[in-house]
Amino acid sequence: MRTSQFFFCTQKEAPADAEVISQKMMLRAGYIKRTAAGIYTWMPLGLRVLRKVENIVREEMNNAGALELLMPAVQPAELWQESGRWEEYGPELLRFKDRHQREFVIGPTHEEVITDVVRRDVKSYRQLPIHLYQIQTKFRDEIRPRFGVMRGREFLMKDGYSFHTSFDDLVREYGNMYTTYTKIFTRLGLKFRAVAADTGSIGGTGSHEFHVLADSGEDDIAFCPDSDYAANVELAEALAPSTPRAAPNKAMEKIATPGKMACTDVAEFLGLPLEKIVKAIAVISEKEKGPQTFALLLLRGDHVLNEIKANKIEAISPFRFATEAEVEEYLGCKPGYIGPVTVNAEKVAIFADRSVANMSDFVCGANEAGFHFSGVNFGRDLPEPSIADLRNAVVGDPSPDGKGWLDICRGIEVGHIFQLRQKYAAALNCSYLDENGKSQIMEMGCYGIGVSRIVGAAIEQGNDEKGIFLPPAIAPFEVCIVPMGYHKSELVKSAADALYALLKAEGIDVVLDDRNERPGVMFADMELIGIPHRIVIGERGLKEGQLEYKGRLETEASMLAQADVVAIIKEKLCAG
Repeated sequence: MRTSQFFFCTQKEAPADAEVISQKMMLRAGYIKRTAAGIYTWMPLGLRVLRKVENIVREEMNNAGALELLMPAVQPAELWQESGRWEEYGPELLRFKDRHQREFVIGPTHEEVITDVVRRDVKSYRQLPIHLYQIQTKFRDEIRPRFGVMRGREFLMKDGYSFHTSFDDLVREYGNMYTTYTKIFTRLGLKFRAVAADTGSIGGTGSHEFHVLADSGEDDIAFCPDSDYAANVELAEALAPSTPRAAPNKAMEKIATPGKMACTDVAEFLGLPLEKIVKAIAVISEKEKGPQTFALLLLRGDHVLNEIKANKIEAISPFRFATEAEVEEYLGCKPGYIGPVTVNAEKVAIFADRSVANMSDFVCGANEAGFHFSGVNFGRDLPEPSIADLRNAVVGDPSPDGKGWLDICRGIEVGHIFQLRQKYAAALNCSYLDENGKSQIMEMGCYGIGVSRIVGAAIEQGNDEKGIFLPPAIAPFEVCIVPMGYHKSELVKSAADALYALLKAEGIDVVLDDRNERPGVMFADMELIGIPHRIVIGERGLKEGQLEYKGRLETEASMLAQADVVAIIKEKLCAG
């Protein structure tokens, strides 16, 4: 490709409303243009990157035995009503009526459609397993679209669905997809982690997320540097302390703490470490049937409640945080001084995090404004609590696999695989006849990759003050040729055209910058748009039989023999 024949539209500054690095860089580099809030036009340069990502995903999915199809973006409402998600999904689901007043949605996902496709034509166990996938545009009406293509309303996604006669076979295909996703992100040249995750609103049992590691990521990932363990912080287990609880050493005492409601303030006022304070979080269950349960969740003062873990406590799931009025009703005290001592055990359930259950001589609220108890001990001053894992894991916690200690990094979710089991198959009666002619509900798996999101995530991971740097596998071009005086020197023009033809003949994705621009402008543009390898051709170097080479992340350029340039570039590309 020659820049003179390309739609090249870089900018010096990003729009003022651009929020994150990838959004700023993609707009400046001319990858995308904003069409509406959360909706972007992919310009020729950005589309080259998007298609390279898409092609790698497609190749690996095909290699794994999946079959590609294409489902409609517009879906009939009755399928969503049949699955039960018409009411559940919320305003993110864009609904509309056609001229005949029939209801439709623009698909944010395709579980209903694919299940309908399979139930129509798959009748026998002999037709299973089958894995179908598509790469298609989705739409979710985000209340506040932001971060460019990272959280847009319209996006390109690969979603795949597998159907099985048994859970064991689903587990096999799940493992196949775990391996396939690992191959995909390795080929893309990204630093990533596969992490155990919560299944969330999609449902099912087993679940793994694939995260591109970047400081700007929205998710915290707990991982062990000494093993393969990794999990989203919302799921990472916080193990109980390995040492037994110390024996009581102090008598319980009621102490005045006027105006000190936050744990940090109480710790500072009493001259104690935050680790000696126990905070109580009041919640109340919201079960559709049966009585409500009011509960106190006890955490160490320096720990953070993990709501996903807490919601797994059957007695209170699902729960919400109690109102001030409810706290006063059950505890006789306003929030800020509440605690587990002197509560009515028949009205208030107590659940302590594992770390709290291991504490002795701790400080907690006295259920009286302006007062706390110190020297509190379970089994002596209050009953032993129900124990659960209630907190987020933190740096330095023991790894759940027993192979070291946890660290925390930030990640951007770009892929997610689920063992859906029979959630959608049962709702839509997707069944088959087994060997005995008996009807059975199919087992399902679901496997998604945010194709357009990968582009944004790759840029969040690969950028500097000059612009974008991408792995060669997904860069818009692998190599750029920047000739000095292309329109003034026949020697330079001839050498640039010859090298361009040679690289193209070798199958190398090369762009020749034949614009009549100053060298500084051409250098800046090529660095901004993220070309991994740059070759500069000038008269002085040509007379000495040399060309200048510079890798995108190298600080200094080097001179290469003109006759060796093609071989050296091929070697560098093979090395990744």
